[in-house]
Amino acid sequence: MNFSPDLALDLYRSMARIRVFELRLRDVFRSGVMPGFIHLYVGEEAVAAGVCRHLNQDDYVTSTHRGHGHAIAKGIPMGPVFAEIWGKPNGCNGGRGGSMHIYDPKYGFLGTNGIVGASVPLGAGAGLAAQLRRSNQVAVSFFGDGAVSNSAFHEGVNLAGIWQLPVIFVCENNLYATEMPLAKATRNTDISTRGSTYGIPGISVDGNDVAEIYQAAGKAIDTARSGGGPTLIECRTYRPLGHFEGDPGVGYRTKEEIAEWKKKDPIDRLRDRILADRLATVEKLQGVWMEVEAEVEAAYQYANSAGDADPACVTNFVFSS
Repeated sequence: MNFSPDLALDLYRSMARIRVFELRLRDVFRSGVMPGFIHLYVGEEAVAAGVCRHLNQDDYVTSTHRGHGHAIAKGIPMGPVFAEIWGKPNGCNGGRGGSMHIYDPKYGFLGTNGIVGASVPLGAGAGLAAQLRRSNQVAVSFFGDGAVSNSAFHEGVNLAGIWQLPVIFVCENNLYATEMPLAKATRNTDISTRGSTYGIPGISVDGNDVAEIYQAAGKAIDTARSGGGPTLIECRTYRPLGHFEGDPGVGYRTKEEIAEWKKKDPIDRLRDRILADRLATVEKLQGVWMEVEAEVEAAYQYANSAGDADPACVTNFVFSS
């Protein structure tokens, strides 16, 4: 793996934070007190952790409807993220955005997004702004396999290629766009090959192997930051849960398929490699997990401590004063 103990533990902690956060969020949502709709990032943690580990706070990220993990990995504190998803006034957007509109420019996070493929042209726009300002920033655009046949994908990647924008396009290919298998949506299921269509590098990595993602993302980000233009990275991963909370996740997938992918769980794989390479002890990893659980509990308490938003402020930020 060629990781230092510190880097291995940083990535393990980042993935653990996302996993524990999402499972705690699921429990709250299932209790009936949380409004709205949530799409959990469980199973895909290696992508957000491996990519965002290279980013500076002022680098940009554009996200998807399944974006809690991106927000956390980019550095937004978990308390305001939890509160935002819950619709609380102490959320990072005052509870106005919810799960699919988490936004915090202080951390370069330009929003989760409920529109499939919208993160691609938004990422290109952020990259263009960085290029014009000569700020040495990069933008990362996360999107799913369901976006690659969308015109927004073609337009955003094509423009980034023409202008050599500092953007990294990261496809989280979890094989299904809601219930639609990728193989039924396109004849070309090798998403990375689409990079050559736009004259940019396209690579495919194991989306459940954080080491592989970290190395590929590091190279692509260095290329973008040095003026070498965009890269398309396809991360082949899986969501063992349903598309959204409430979707049982079966019917369009077999239980055997789900069980096979659970054996490739990205956190378990990193833990096993850390132990095999003697980068940390079992006790050290257990300690990290306990620290993360305490952090997520504090985030829950932060969100739960706030009352409901005041209906009188519903028109704030809608009309100019």
